[in-house]
Amino acid sequence: MTAELVRGQNHPLPHTRLEIRVTAGAPLMACATLADAQGTVGGTEWIVHPGSPSLPGIEVSRQAAAGLRFHVDLDALPPRVHLVRVLLALPEGVGGPDRFGATAAPFAAVTSTEGAEVASFTLTGLDSETAVVALDLYRRQGAWKVRAVGQGYAGGLAELFGDQGLAQARAFAAGIQEAVARHLASAVQTPLPGATDGGRRRSEGLPVAPQPAPAPSSSGPPSSGAPQSGAGGAVNYTHPGRRTSTPPTPPPAAGPAQPGRPPRPVAGDATGWSMDERLYNQVWSMFEDLARTTAAYRSAMDFAESRLDQELDRVLSDPRRRIGGAGDEAREAARAKHDQLAGQAREVLDRDLAQLVAESEVVEPALPPAYARWDNPVWHGYRVPMEMPMALRLGDVHLPERPDLRIPMLVRLPLERGLWVDSGRSGSEAALMMDDAQLRGLAMDTAVAHAARLLAVHPPGEFTVHVIDPAGSGARSLAPLTASGVLDQPPATGAGGVATVLATLTRRVDLVQMAIRGGAAESLPPGLDTGEQLLIVNDFPHGFDDRAVTQLRYLADEGPSVGVHLLMVADREDASAYGPVLDPLWRMLLRVTPVPDDHLADPWVGHAWTYEPPAVPPGSRVLFQVLERVASARRSWRR
Repeated sequence: MTAELVRGQNHPLPHTRLEIRVTAGAPLMACATLADAQGTVGGTEWIVHPGSPSLPGIEVSRQAAAGLRFHVDLDALPPRVHLVRVLLALPEGVGGPDRFGATAAPFAAVTSTEGAEVASFTLTGLDSETAVVALDLYRRQGAWKVRAVGQGYAGGLAELFGDQGLAQARAFAAGIQEAVARHLASAVQTPLPGATDGGRRRSEGLPVAPQPAPAPSSSGPPSSGAPQSGAGGAVNYTHPGRRTSTPPTPPPAAGPAQPGRPPRPVAGDATGWSMDERLYNQVWSMFEDLARTTAAYRSAMDFAESRLDQELDRVLSDPRRRIGGAGDEAREAARAKHDQLAGQAREVLDRDLAQLVAESEVVEPALPPAYARWDNPVWHGYRVPMEMPMALRLGDVHLPERPDLRIPMLVRLPLERGLWVDSGRSGSEAALMMDDAQLRGLAMDTAVAHAARLLAVHPPGEFTVHVIDPAGSGARSLAPLTASGVLDQPPATGAGGVATVLATLTRRVDLVQMAIRGGAAESLPPGLDTGEQLLIVNDFPHGFDDRAVTQLRYLADEGPSVGVHLLMVADREDASAYGPVLDPLWRMLLRVTPVPDDHLADPWVGHAWTYEPPAVPPGSRVLFQVLERVASARRSWRR
C-alpha cells in the first residue's frame, strides 16, 4: 500500500533498505544530513552531498539531475544516528530556474530496493525557495518512520545548513555548488524550446539552457552518463540505460513551431520514467496551468473593475465635474481604460486557453485506459493489465471561462479514501431538473462505471467488488456487473445480507491489521483474499441497523489502509435521522455527483471547479465488453 503524504504527515517504514526517488521539472542536487536523537548534526562529516556522496548507510548522486535517487540502508547507519534529513537544492549559475516556484513541484517516492512504493510526497507550495528539506527518516522507539516536511529556504543551502546549526554554513554550501559544477556535463538538463527532447515547454515557464557535452577524449569513449552529440548536431539527452526517460518527439506531420508561436503540443511532454507517469504529470500540469491562468484573468478583471470604480468616484466627488462635458469625458476615459485592461486580460487568457485546448486535443487520444474517457478508442483494444496503474480517472473538471476545456480528474492508486456518489438534490441545475428516481438511478449508473473502471485497471485477482443493495432497487444499474460474472457473490439484499457482507469485510480489516502490526503476514488464514476490496452500498441507510452503521464507519476509517474501500450511493438527507453521528463518515469519503456540479473547491486559488462524472456513450456496449474480458481473465487466473 502506498501512502501519499501531506506536509507534516508520517508513515512507518516496513523496510530498512530503501530508495528515495525524486523527479522534478529541472535538475536538482541531492544532499542529506545525519543527526542524533536531539536532531543535532555533528558537523560536515555528517553530511552527504555531491562532493562527498556516501557515508555508511546512505549514498547520493554526484551530479544534478531531474531524476535523483538516494540509496539508504537504515541498519548500516551509525548507532548515534536517529534522523536522516533528505535535502534538495537548485544548482546555481547553470541557466536553470532560480527558485522552486519557477518549475514543476518535485515529487519524492520512498520505495523498497525492489521498487515497491511505500510512501510519496509532492512538494507543493514552494515559491522563492532554492533549497528544501523534503523528507525526514527518523527512529522512534526502535522503529523507523518517514515524515513529509517540505520546509523551504530562500537563502539556499547556506541558510538551510545554518538553520541546522552547522558552522561556516555559507562556505560549505559554496563548496557543494562547486562540486556540482564539476559534474555539470553529466546533468540531465531540460533542453531549450525546439530541441527534440525535454520537459514541458510552457510559454510562462523558464527553460533550462542545456550545457554542451564535453569533447570525447582520444583515449576512449565519452562518459556513459554524459549527453552525447555528433559533430555539429543536436545534443542527445537520452539516458543510455533508460529508454523511457525522455518524452517522445512530435510526429513528423506536426512540424516545427512557427516563429513567435508556442511549440506544438506533444503527448507525454512531462517528466517521468514511463509514458503513463509522464501523461499523469502532464495532465496535472494542465490542471495547474488552467488554474493559474484563470486566477490571473480574474485578478486582472477585479483590478479593472476596482480602477473603474475609483475613477468614477473621483469624478462624482468633484461637484464641478459631475455634469457637463468634462464629467462625460472623464467617465468615458475611465470606461475606455477599463475596456482596455479587460481586453488585454482576455487576450492573454484566450492565448493560454488556446494552447491548453491544443494540448488537450493531443493528450486525450494518447491516454491509457485508466486515464481515458469511455468513448476513447483505446477501450476497443483493451487487455487486462498485468500491473496496477499509478492513477485512475474519476471524471473531468472545468471552469466557466472555458467549459469545453475539460481536464481529466485523476486520483492516485491505491485509493486513499472511499467515494460517495451523492444521489441527493445538490445545488446544481442538472440535479434540480430531475426527479428523485431518475437521480438515484443515474447515481447508481455512475457508481457502476467507477467500479467497472477499477476492475478493468487491476490485474486479475487483485481487485474484488462486493455489493450491498438492501431493497434490490439497483438491479438495472448493476446488470453490467452481474451479467458479466465479475462479482464473486450476488448483490446482498435485506438486513441479513447487509450484516453478512459487513461482518466479512470487518473481519478481513481486523485480521490484516493485526498481521501487519505483528509482522506476521504469513499467518493470515489460508484462502483470505488479500487483494483490494471495493464495497458498493446502495440506498443507505435502508437495511442498516445501528451495528451495521458502526461497521460501515469503521470500514470507511480503517479500511483504506489495508485495501478495503467504500463506494456509497446515498442521499445525505435520507440519513439525517442519525444526526451528527454520520458526519465523520461523509468527511472520510470523496464526494462525486452523477450530474455536473461545481462543488470541488480549490483552496490555492479559490476556484470552484465543476465536476463531470464519467459517462458511457448512449447505446455503447463498451462497459459490458470490458467487464466480460475482466471476468474471463479472472476465471483463467483461478484455474
